[in-house]
Amino acid sequence: MSSRFRLFDRTAVMGSGYIFAMVNRMQMLYYVLILPKHLVHPYMMAGILGVGVLSQINLLILAKYLTSNYFVLGYRGFVQLFSEKIVRFFALLGIFFILIKVTVTTLGYVEIVHQFMFPSMKTSWLIFVLMASGFYIASQGMEKTIRLSIIGFLATIWVILVYIPYFLPPIAETHHLYPLVPGEVSLHSWYGLLMVWSALSGPEYLVCLGPWIGPKEKILRGMSIGNALSVFEYLVLFGACLLYYGSPYLEKISFPVVNMIRYLQSPGFERVDLILISLNMIYFLYLIALFLLCLYGAIRIVAGRINIKTNRKGFLGSVIAVFICMLVINGWYWREGQELNVWVTLQLWLGAITYLLVPSVLAIAMRWKRRQS
Repeated sequence: MSSRFRLFDRTAVMGSGYIFAMVNRMQMLYYVLILPKHLVHPYMMAGILGVGVLSQINLLILAKYLTSNYFVLGYRGFVQLFSEKIVRFFALLGIFFILIKVTVTTLGYVEIVHQFMFPSMKTSWLIFVLMASGFYIASQGMEKTIRLSIIGFLATIWVILVYIPYFLPPIAETHHLYPLVPGEVSLHSWYGLLMVWSALSGPEYLVCLGPWIGPKEKILRGMSIGNALSVFEYLVLFGACLLYYGSPYLEKISFPVVNMIRYLQSPGFERVDLILISLNMIYFLYLIALFLLCLYGAIRIVAGRINIKTNRKGFLGSVIAVFICMLVINGWYWREGQELNVWVTLQLWLGAITYLLVPSVLAIAMRWKRRQS
């Protein structure tokens, strides 16, 4: 049985549709639920557009590596571009970055489920359910996990339509959209732009998926469409929050994107928010599984076991270690009701840094390699 447990086998190459779905869902994680509260001012809609343009430029830089021969080779391409020692060092850093990202993603979603759906249930059980489900999906292998991105996208993209009533009278208060031009830009506004940039991070993890992504000429198109759709979704959600709450009240409400849904009336369902939160679990589980596979791959690189076949015990051990880490953080350091706790803030900075540096470092390394050859 152990010989059949192959997580990183490749039997097909995924097209631009999968790239588009992965980029879009990666950019619509936990921060989308708290971002409007920290943007507050109507003129930050222009900020979202501006950061979206910068994100597209960053994707152009990233595409230089994703369309190179190094990317197709996967781990061997990294070794050719840098060296084995440097790659192992980068993998060690990657373990930390991925661990923080999967932890904040999981605990953030658990907090929402606990607050809105199961307030009497212990959060440790919710974490266990998510991690067990993520482990099952990831154990099917990288290829099948990537294929799940399409299902996660189609199952959740339509949720944006639920917010259309907030743009229509009598719910919408158009005076809440003013002023569109800022009198002055405060430090809080700059911090909000940083949050938008970090929220749009995630596509840099595509560098871990070299053998499964192609063809080259469609990679940039898939990423660009996914990024544009993400920016559109952020604008729609932020605009709906402004029209409904207004700036003064928006900064006082927790999880405004989720709380808004509780005021919608449906003839078929009393609690529409419960349905939407449950649907979001699909792409949260998909991304948790994807990050667990990337984490396990990084551990194998650091341990020098990249050429040894994967086994259930090794993968299960890494997932259990992540689960224990989550329980420790959740029990001692995570504070419900405080969206920007120390871990969310840490992930905010780490996401912004990796999204900025990973494409740039790879582009510089390839240019340096060309000059040497």
